[in-house]
Amino acid sequence: MSESKQSEATRSDLILGIESSCDETAAAIVAGGKTILSSVVASQIDIHRKYGGVVPELASREHLRRIVPVVREAASQAGIELRDVGAIAVTRGPGLVGSLIVGVTYGKALAMSLGKPLIPVNHLEGHVHAVLLEAHAAGRAPEFPAVCLIVSGGHTILYRVIQAASGDHGNGSIVRGAVMPLHYGRIGGTRDDAAGEAYDKVAKMLALGYPGGPIIDQLAAFGDPAAIRFATTKIRGNAYDFSFSGIKTAVFYLLRKHPELQGEIDARITALGRGERSAEAIRPLCSKFTLDLVASFQHSVVEDLLRRTMAAAEEFKARSVLVSGGVAANRALRAAFDEAAKQARLNVHFPSRALSTDNAAMIAAAAYPRFLAGEAADVTLNAEANLPLA
Repeated sequence: MSESKQSEATRSDLILGIESSCDETAAAIVAGGKTILSSVVASQIDIHRKYGGVVPELASREHLRRIVPVVREAASQAGIELRDVGAIAVTRGPGLVGSLIVGVTYGKALAMSLGKPLIPVNHLEGHVHAVLLEAHAAGRAPEFPAVCLIVSGGHTILYRVIQAASGDHGNGSIVRGAVMPLHYGRIGGTRDDAAGEAYDKVAKMLALGYPGGPIIDQLAAFGDPAAIRFATTKIRGNAYDFSFSGIKTAVFYLLRKHPELQGEIDARITALGRGERSAEAIRPLCSKFTLDLVASFQHSVVEDLLRRTMAAAEEFKARSVLVSGGVAANRALRAAFDEAAKQARLNVHFPSRALSTDNAAMIAAAAYPRFLAGEAADVTLNAEANLPLA
């Protein structure tokens, strides 16, 4: 064990985070809510790839198989024993209920066996802390109030994030070295498909592979984002709600109008069957029309996310914009938000690509302020598939 890790192991502020809300089995050790000692993620992409999306029954089965070795590996990489942690943090929801139950049940059993507090964490709050965790480490802590966009395969939601009143610990975060009370207010969210889900479904129609987000992002660089104009989704009621089922349907009908594309789609299906899944392998099998299509699709989705988020930031007088979730790793989205924030004289904060997708470090970080406040759950803790953040 290194000297630095050994010194961390003697402190009671080590949190073991466990994340199993969807198809990633993850565990991490985080010290003081801000220092990642280890972060282990076991991906199930290869299992779900043939179906073009996550199969809940298969996901929960894989969590059962992987959770013990993943937790042990996290402790090993951190150079500690599990008994050295101060608390166990586990994702309570939202997510796939079968997957969540595996993590919650194991977390409860581990906490009881070690005599440690069990801290339930909202997965969405974890994504907020993924941003704050690295912003703190970089000395670029966000200013509040902030608007946060959480955008992934399962979620597309806008929150207002504010500091709570003095003496109210709220959902505290580590900012500038201190516990800062934070509260969340829901501004809007998707009424149908999440943005990442739309990426996956369009990629499936075009036989580009799974997951759809990364491959579309890479191929879009070779297409014209202005080639095909997709109609802007009209939202009645809350102007900050999203809808991506319309653009998915538009792509479907566009493909029906171009039956000549079936030949290249079949060629890509064959290539994927051979395991040729990289953008370098798929791109030569895409016509100019297909590359323009994916570029235009991505441009439309990114513009919708950007427009509503920046409008919310203006209305709620935000001083920072936070963007987190799996789609936050998208290069076009990051570039668009960077430019828009610069023009609006706002700071925009993203997690690293490794912390954009589901991980347990963000769960451990989100749990730390609750640990300091003495919060803990008992053995009656249950998973909640639709657990709201606000």
